[in-house]
Amino acid sequence: MKPVNLYVKPGDIIGFSGKSLRSDAINIVTGGIPRWGISHVGIIGDRHGSRYLFEASDKLNWCEIRHEMSRGVQAHLLDDVLESYNGRVWHYSLYRRLYQHEDFRLSAFLHGSLGTPYDRAGAIQSGGFLWGLLNSKLRGESLTEDFCSEVCAAAESRIGIFPTTNASRWNPNKLVRTMRRAGLLHRPMRLK
Repeated sequence: MKPVNLYVKPGDIIGFSGKSLRSDAINIVTGGIPRWGISHVGIIGDRHGSRYLFEASDKLNWCEIRHEMSRGVQAHLLDDVLESYNGRVWHYSLYRRLYQHEDFRLSAFLHGSLGTPYDRAGAIQSGGFLWGLLNSKLRGESLTEDFCSEVCAAAESRIGIFPTTNASRWNPNKLVRTMRRAGLLHRPMRLK
């Protein structure tokens, strides 16, 4: 397998389709197909020429940039994630490379988000169509705690690729479907 670093670029979305009951449940409430739809997402960022997967997780993991164990927003080398993940992994490439100023804003946002606590309640509230719609009207965007698709939506919004007034309303399936329909993401390529 050739290193993933060769063809992922900052701003690309990585989608995960896990082989667990938890992933199945996430897919059911977010309009995905269990074991096939997207139950988790992360976004690619850059640091010193290496590609990192920035994600929000409630699991205690080692953050490669902060050099500590943490929950919440973390950064991992993508090749390490691919090696250890139990399930399918999809690469949703942005429709174009980021301009230098966009790449700078993306890096600043992602690095500034590291260590932000995980938002379990927000993740649950972003579920299903009606619940997500109601939640977006009642609960404004809050990035003091983050869940996976919220980080991705907020990052893409901050760089101007995916304007949204409320990053907190996006779940993994809805985010990638909406960005694909808008022509912002290419058809996914399976990495694992």
